[in-house]
Amino acid sequence: MTKRNPAVHSEQLLLAEYRQTGNLQLLGKLYEPYMPLIYGVCLKYYKDEAKSEDAVMQIFEALIDKLRVHQVSHFKSWLYTLARNHCLMDLRVTSRIKNVDIDEHLVESDAFLHQYDEENRLPEEQLVRMEACLAELNDEQQRCVTLFYLEQKCYKEIAALTGYELNKVKSHIQNGKRNLKICMEKKQT
Repeated sequence: MTKRNPAVHSEQLLLAEYRQTGNLQLLGKLYEPYMPLIYGVCLKYYKDEAKSEDAVMQIFEALIDKLRVHQVSHFKSWLYTLARNHCLMDLRVTSRIKNVDIDEHLVESDAFLHQYDEENRLPEEQLVRMEACLAELNDEQQRCVTLFYLEQKCYKEIAALTGYELNKVKSHIQNGKRNLKICMEKKQT
């Protein structure tokens, strides 16, 4: 007989009750233990305490609607992903990540990040290396990565432009991102 984790069971009950009632106190009770985790995630991306604090509240506000429509079985991991995506989308929208940067999370190596100049732009040799590596991706990955990171299109827009299924778009972006990172690391040495 397997034992249930009481905390997870309690979360599931709170989620179900919130879905039924829309009671924000229940949502607050569910969210409060994870606020330090969410703050940490946001701080990792924004590198700014005030912006991270604001994001914690914005994510709570987003939960009000999202939890009414999404069936969530693993709240902690779902919430972490929601917070991460919130930060990335906000950074993309506010143009903190320049079009040519592809975004600092695409190429996550510390060596790559420390080569940014003061204006947060890639040095010329990095751009040349990135262009060369982008050209080495297969056609599907190259097209999806370019549309997503450089032209800042969403998954649905890319699917409409390319004719690829939504899951294929996500797969091409994920695989292209990984292959681009590997290629850039090889060319860096």
